[in-house]
Amino acid sequence: MRLAAVVLAAGSGRRFGSDKLSASFQHEPLVFHAIRAARAAPVGRVIVVAHPALDLGSWPDKPCTEVIRLASSALSDSLRAGVCASGDVDGLFVFLGDMPLVPHDIAGRLAERLGDHYAVMPSHDGRPGHPVLLSQRAFADVLKLKGDAGAGKLLRGRDDVVFEDCPDPLVHLDVDRPDDLGWLASHGRERE
Repeated sequence: MRLAAVVLAAGSGRRFGSDKLSASFQHEPLVFHAIRAARAAPVGRVIVVAHPALDLGSWPDKPCTEVIRLASSALSDSLRAGVCASGDVDGLFVFLGDMPLVPHDIAGRLAERLGDHYAVMPSHDGRPGHPVLLSQRAFADVLKLKGDAGAGKLLRGRDDVVFEDCPDPLVHLDVDRPDDLGWLASHGRERE
């Protein structure tokens, strides 16, 4: 199975008040943690859809990725750009740039369950989390999304979406405000 991953990192971070993806978390930019989780997935390529102002090249030990610059902060635009850049793959993992502590082992478990399903996603305490693994059949629907609608709109209520039970609540935890960084640092764990 040919898989790729996209890290969505083009948002404006309005609630954060500044460029949250460049904010320091565990001694490096927040987005690097999401990129590292994507690189741990069973993929041939990792694509980062990034805002033009996001500096991905000035830090040492930069995770190797392909970068697409996108001036739009609409989630649907980022997701469409990632799908278009992924090429001829059987599935695409969608990682969010503001989720630094996604367990690195979850992507492999999702890939094992994809089969003929529309998508696979982790679930903790009955709530879906990230990353999401979209099948190639979902791509045409993603290309029709508009505005700030993400893939969640496509996945709700479908009987061909599989949920992989995950004991780790970190599949839900994202950064919206500066205080979230401190909370994650004290309640999360060191990167894997």
